[in-house]
Amino acid sequence: MLFRDCPPETRTLLGAQLVFNLGFFAVIPFLAGAMRSDYGLGAAAVGLVLGARTFSQQGMFLLGGILADRWGARRSILTGCLVRISGYATLLGASDLPLFLLGAVLTGAGGALFSPALEAQLSHADQPAPPGTKRRSVFVWLAITGEIGAVLGPLLGSALLGWGFDAALTAGIAVFAAVTVLLWWRLPAPPARTDTAPADTADTADTADTAGRRPSVPSRPALGCLRDRRFLAFCALGSVNLLAYNQLYFAIPVELERRGLGQAWLGGLFLLASVLTLSLQLPVAGLARRVGSGPTLSAGFVLLAAAFAVAAGTAVHPGGPTAEAVAPVLITVAVLVLGHMALTPTILSLVPAFLHARDASGQGDVSGRGAYYGLVATCGGIAVLVGNTVLGRLVDATDRFQWWAGTPWAPLVLLALLSAVAIPRMLPDRRPPGISASPSIEHHDEKAS
Repeated sequence: MLFRDCPPETRTLLGAQLVFNLGFFAVIPFLAGAMRSDYGLGAAAVGLVLGARTFSQQGMFLLGGILADRWGARRSILTGCLVRISGYATLLGASDLPLFLLGAVLTGAGGALFSPALEAQLSHADQPAPPGTKRRSVFVWLAITGEIGAVLGPLLGSALLGWGFDAALTAGIAVFAAVTVLLWWRLPAPPARTDTAPADTADTADTADTAGRRPSVPSRPALGCLRDRRFLAFCALGSVNLLAYNQLYFAIPVELERRGLGQAWLGGLFLLASVLTLSLQLPVAGLARRVGSGPTLSAGFVLLAAAFAVAAGTAVHPGGPTAEAVAPVLITVAVLVLGHMALTPTILSLVPAFLHARDASGQGDVSGRGAYYGLVATCGGIAVLVGNTVLGRLVDATDRFQWWAGTPWAPLVLLALLSAVAIPRMLPDRRPPGISASPSIEHHDEKAS
């Protein structure tokens, strides 16, 4: 859909995502430096704090989704904002490792409460496009607004660091406080609900402005999504997307060092990723809408495999070529970002179809949308944790035993190709009559029929 055609509550949620990312990226990228330079903490302590923050967010996404189903989107989103404020306030008062660790965990937990509820609620507005229109999935706009916040956040943080890290934290608290007040005012409270409400009210009612109005019925088993084997396979294969994109933060910096390139190049690569996302996300989404969900997923994973194949084919051992090694890294990042742009909105927009298909099958153990979206994110976090651990060991072993320099990239190529082949087979087979689907789901069903 066009942004101006989004319901008011949807625009509010997209704006909240932008501000949420702005407040996050104004602080967290500078946390490690502040802990080391301002408070004298060692590398092990810094690694523990950053790891705890990531794990508390990614690991708790499923729990956050379950709470969103039970509490309703509005309450979960507001609670997530308040928890993140408490995390920043704890970091502001921290002077030793325990308080930094507590602040990091609270910061991650706030995101785990906020994001699944936001995504689940936005999915209600992800309606099919009428014939002849160019309506885009709401998750395309989520990717764009989130990226804007991710670009502006570090700029704000850099400007505030002149007054010290405490100034950046104070600004972050102010940003989250402002978005909390805005959401409390703009998101309507859910209507009173009785326990006898139909089990599929939250997911099948026609909706246009739905923010915070339809929490899922608590009688549904909270972990029913874990019994949806097709969806579990979809999440496992889809998690390769997050693992691949995370290499911008892990393997790409390592590769720059191996190629003898300075870390100054890393900022340029992140800028390239942001520019590509902001300029090409809409055209990529339009192409995805025309070709359908299955082909888009396959093409996206093929692009990821191609990106890692370029990295593998041009990899060098430490001390190898320098200046001529820049172009392959630029190509790797560009192709990786293109694949990520194709995959992320498509994966998110397909989640409700699994709920509808499971409802239609007559199985009663179906979780609400929040749990399903939470499981997608949690699987991605597990993939990043396990994948980066294995990849790090491969990098060390490759240098130690002088294996082929592209060895660390080979598993990523294979995983991406496996997902490209297998994930279209995991898509729901059918949708019950009268159920609204996202544009990508609608197109996939037309192609399948």
